[in-house]
Amino acid sequence: MDTTPAPTSLQPASMVDSDHPAVIAFAQQHAQGSNDRERAVALYYAVRDGFRYDPYRIDLSVHGMKGSTVLDIGYGWCVPKAALLAAVARAAGIPARVGYADVRNHMSTERLRQSMGSDLFVWHGYTDLWLDGQWIKATPAFNIELCDRFGLLPLEFDGRADSIYHPFDKAGNRHMEYVAMHGAFDDVPLQRILDAFAVHYPKMPLQNSVQEGDFAADAAAERAAR
Repeated sequence: MDTTPAPTSLQPASMVDSDHPAVIAFAQQHAQGSNDRERAVALYYAVRDGFRYDPYRIDLSVHGMKGSTVLDIGYGWCVPKAALLAAVARAAGIPARVGYADVRNHMSTERLRQSMGSDLFVWHGYTDLWLDGQWIKATPAFNIELCDRFGLLPLEFDGRADSIYHPFDKAGNRHMEYVAMHGAFDDVPLQRILDAFAVHYPKMPLQNSVQEGDFAADAAAERAAR
């Protein structure tokens, strides 16, 4: 079991591009606090709520998966948003990795489920942060406005406990369930993600998976129709 961060958890990587000027500038602006835990929490909320979650517009190229690309386009899905949090944490001097799990009851819409042909979301991304001598998991994917549209409680993060579960919605109904953990990596394991998508989502194009529509609007409409 990993107990000490490797030097690579502080170094730039291809998609966890902590040396990108925009990433450095974002970290300098938002990593506020008197210690690493406070700075990590501030970065978490800046990434979670500063960039909308949009799984209708997925770019599975190296460029599309970079943390800096989220900064550039203003939105992302769970994998590049986790890469962004890891990148800005490293830029702020906090060791960070990207982690993945397969989940069910993921934040979704009927259109997305039809496109995927499955209710299993493989390689759902989160971020591993080294704080106070241990690895702490944080999931910055779902911005607070989107959670409101879905009727979900947003994932909070205090830098002391893992923040990866959406176990229940605001009405107390069971929501996200983690099925399998894939572990943590120094960079986005893009080929492994592509291989898994090819197996689980054979109808979904891997090079350009852009769908029509507004994810947040679809979510609100489905909730209103319940």
